[in-house]
Amino acid sequence: MRFSAEATLPTRFGGFRVRAVQEHRKGKEHLVILRGRVRGKRDVAVRLHSECLTGDVMGSLRCDCRDQLEKSLRLIEEQGAGVLIYLRQEGRGIGLMNKIRAYSLQEKGYDTVEANQRLGFGDDLRDYDLAVRILRALEIKSVALITNNPDKIAALAKGDIAVSRRIPLVVRPNRFNVGYLKTKRSKLGHLPDLKVGNSRSVGSSKGGRKA
Repeated sequence: MRFSAEATLPTRFGGFRVRAVQEHRKGKEHLVILRGRVRGKRDVAVRLHSECLTGDVMGSLRCDCRDQLEKSLRLIEEQGAGVLIYLRQEGRGIGLMNKIRAYSLQEKGYDTVEANQRLGFGDDLRDYDLAVRILRALEIKSVALITNNPDKIAALAKGDIAVSRRIPLVVRPNRFNVGYLKTKRSKLGHLPDLKVGNSRSVGSSKGGRKA
C-alpha cells in the first residue's frame, strides 16, 4: 500500500487530518481520517467504515450508514484522538451496480441477505486486511473499536491488532430501515445495541453494520 501526503480536514464534526492510501493489489484508493496523536498509543478509538454512496453521500434512509459515519466522527472528536478508516468496498463488497440490483430485489420482498444471495453473492464480502495493515503502519498498540459488527473484531484479532474494548453504535431506526436493522441482527450476527423496537417517521433518525 502507498500513502499520500497528509492534509488538514476541517469538518462539521471537528478538525481532522486526512491521508489517502492506495491498495497495490486492487488499485483502489481509501481514506484514513485522523484526530490527535495516535502513533504508538493504546486504546485508540477506531472506526472501520465501508463506503456507502447512497447513505453516506445521498442521505438514503434505507440504511444506517450515514448515521454511523457521523456518530463515529463525533465520538473520535470527543475522545480527542482516533482514526476512521474509510474503505472503498461498496454494498458490503458487491459494488454499486449490484447494490442497486439488490435494492430492486428488496422492493420485491427479499431482505438484504436474501437479495445478495439471489444475485449469487455471500452475505458479506468485505475484507479488513488493508485496515489491519494501516493500523500496523500507525503503530497503534490497541484499539477501542467503534462497531456493532463482531466480524470486524474477529478480523482485527486475526491480524494481531488488540481490541481493548468495543464502543457500540446505537441507531434509532426510521420506517425505511427498521427491517434492514433487524436482519443485520438476526442473520448477520450484529451485536444487540440497536434500538429497533420502535420505528420513527422519516427524518427522525439520529445518532448512532453495516456497523
